[in-house]
Amino acid sequence: MAHVVVIGASTGGLPAAYDVRAALGRGHEVTVITNNPEFSFVPSNPWVAVGWRTRKDTSFPLEPYLAKKDIKLIVKTVTELAPDENRVVLEDGEVVQYDFLIIATGPKLAFDEVAGLGPHGGFTQSVCTVAHAETAWDGWQKFVEDPGPIVVGAVQGASCFGPAYEFAFIMDTDLRRRKIRDKVKMTFVTAEPYIGHLGLGGVGDSKGMLESELRQHHVTWICNAKVTKVEDGKMFIDEMDESGNLKKQHELPFKYSMMLPAFKGVDAVAKVGEDLVNPRGFVKVDQFQRNPKWKNIYSVGVCIAIPPVEATPVATGTPKTGYMIESMVTATVHNIKNVVDGKEPDQQGTWHAICLADLGDTGVAFVAMPQIPPRNVAWMKKGKWVHMAKIAFEKYFINKMKKGSNDPLYEKYILKAMGIDKLK
Repeated sequence: MAHVVVIGASTGGLPAAYDVRAALGRGHEVTVITNNPEFSFVPSNPWVAVGWRTRKDTSFPLEPYLAKKDIKLIVKTVTELAPDENRVVLEDGEVVQYDFLIIATGPKLAFDEVAGLGPHGGFTQSVCTVAHAETAWDGWQKFVEDPGPIVVGAVQGASCFGPAYEFAFIMDTDLRRRKIRDKVKMTFVTAEPYIGHLGLGGVGDSKGMLESELRQHHVTWICNAKVTKVEDGKMFIDEMDESGNLKKQHELPFKYSMMLPAFKGVDAVAKVGEDLVNPRGFVKVDQFQRNPKWKNIYSVGVCIAIPPVEATPVATGTPKTGYMIESMVTATVHNIKNVVDGKEPDQQGTWHAICLADLGDTGVAFVAMPQIPPRNVAWMKKGKWVHMAKIAFEKYFINKMKKGSNDPLYEKYILKAMGIDKLK
């Protein structure tokens, strides 16, 4: 009997646990370790931050649903990995032995890399977690009573730019509905070399489309932006030129700000060292999602090491989008089953990107095949159907995670809506 341990229970970890259980059957043991007793649908956090959703709408307790699948849940923080001994050490000293380990922790949020950044001890909001989004909603309610300038975007080293664009347009929509948009100057601040870069070198006409949307919604922007510090009501920004030299310095006042941070690997994983992780603490994997040194350690999702798509004047990372993560999970589970059955791993994730970005009352969808260029497909379209599709996707995915379903949503529904028959 094999024991598969999954660290993390979000977009990568929870599907991985379900899929391992389905692939290996009940003759093997599956354990999920997480410091959060709830699953939360992260893409809904921008809606939570303006009160369009609540935690209850987007989250559910893990234990009853994992128990139905005979998956053990441990709600504790992992403090140490000992790969040579195949064991995980928890905050209270408990030791969990494994035959296979799937690291799906997600990132550590590096607010500390910019003074004054973040919702805890800083002056900016975040939509990275549902708890952060709830804090942002508290701030938003106060802001709309006495509106003023907004600064929104992503700092240097960030790799997840989509939610910053989404939140800018969601705030714009909410302010228009409240009939106070005319009282708010909004500035989009980003480490990207140009609007619509997205950490991907752009997708289709993302540059022109998103620039047009920002103009139409009266949002100005600063690209190649390095946030040097944040004070109460003021953000300090070095704008760099194409060669990475200082071009201009800005002091932007704000009454409300949401800035996405850079990501790092979580402490317990990062401290294992260079055989497991890169300098930022992200897990090194081969084409089969395995760590090159410890072949029984796999990793999926935001916590894996992927190099930047290209060098940029201000550091930007490469995003790991939902479909890409699902393909990593599928490959990982197939490969673990192969090893259990005495075979060699042979499955690789497609690493295609499909993204539905909500723009408040419309939306943008893009497909990048593969996500990292050069690409066979680079496609992007705008329409209210994307906004509706994301709402439907939210409900579907949350229900899917409750049931442990392996139904391929994208191929059946979203791809059909995009006019694409199948991802290859």
